[in-house]
Amino acid sequence: MRAIAKSRPAPGVEIIDVDEPAIRAGCVKVRVEHGSICGTDLHIYNWDAWSAGRIRPPRVIGHEFCGTIVEVGEGVTDRRVGDFVASESHIVCGQCRQCLNGQGHVCVNTVILGVDVDGGFAPFAVIPSANARPVPEAVPRRVASLMDALGNAVHTVMAGPVEGRTVLITGMGPIGLFAAAICKALGAAKVYATEVSPYRIGLAEKAGADTILNPSRENAGEALRRMEPGGVDATLEMSGHPSSLPLALEHTRPGGRVSLLGVFPDVIDCFDLNKAIFKGLDLQGIVGRRLYATWDQMNWLLSEKGLDVTSVITNEMPFSEIEQAMQTLKAGQAGKIVLSFE
Repeated sequence: MRAIAKSRPAPGVEIIDVDEPAIRAGCVKVRVEHGSICGTDLHIYNWDAWSAGRIRPPRVIGHEFCGTIVEVGEGVTDRRVGDFVASESHIVCGQCRQCLNGQGHVCVNTVILGVDVDGGFAPFAVIPSANARPVPEAVPRRVASLMDALGNAVHTVMAGPVEGRTVLITGMGPIGLFAAAICKALGAAKVYATEVSPYRIGLAEKAGADTILNPSRENAGEALRRMEPGGVDATLEMSGHPSSLPLALEHTRPGGRVSLLGVFPDVIDCFDLNKAIFKGLDLQGIVGRRLYATWDQMNWLLSEKGLDVTSVITNEMPFSEIEQAMQTLKAGQAGKIVLSFE
């Protein structure tokens, strides 16, 4: 079968011939219908320092995908042939202290689909049954393909109360865009956002952000002080930009929360941590999805709360056009790109 793979230790990805994966005990075989490109896939494509130190080519990439189960392995009792599922990318051990205490999202033995083992950018993928998450019929197929990424935003937003609260989201990449839509679905009183890209500002408006500040053209701090003199109830940091930290600490109200999902390119040496202490802020490090509570929350939001994230999907194309898709992402001219494997 044809699959998108990192076939050699150099920039780029290729479509290559690989063997169709065989079913294994405890696993299910999924006929992949759609996949969604993640920022991690772009890192692998660019072959940056992280990917060069982590990926061992040849590796079928892709960890955001959905499809129908066509075969179940020995010992699988909770999934059936014909089930439509979306992928959870983190394969956890179930035996470490974190897993045994309901903290599988920080399992110390985590293995990631499309990074450490072959992923789902292929017509068929074999994954552990627990990683094949059932999707309600009401969820559109293309949305199901990106639920792994959506879960990051759900985890971040729902790490504290939202209804009736004011929320600042720093960075309107795909996860920030998802977060804006989630906040509105959960009844946030006001959603502020920061973003410098005109293209993403347009997407943020569609996602439901009430006020979007462009720090490259205005003083975002002064604007927030004017609009929310007492500070916002929560700041959701999605950008990974060092300037977001002082903004969050300054403009989150005393007793509020700062939820940190964005990954910073370098160690941040200087910011006023005393401000967080004396304001009594909750500083939360957010990673992945709570396994598997976040998936239940996603299903509830999509099927019962009217969460609509289709505006974040800006491009759909066959998987054979992966090079065009990657170049579009590199140019910053896309939200989420969904690939078809049908």
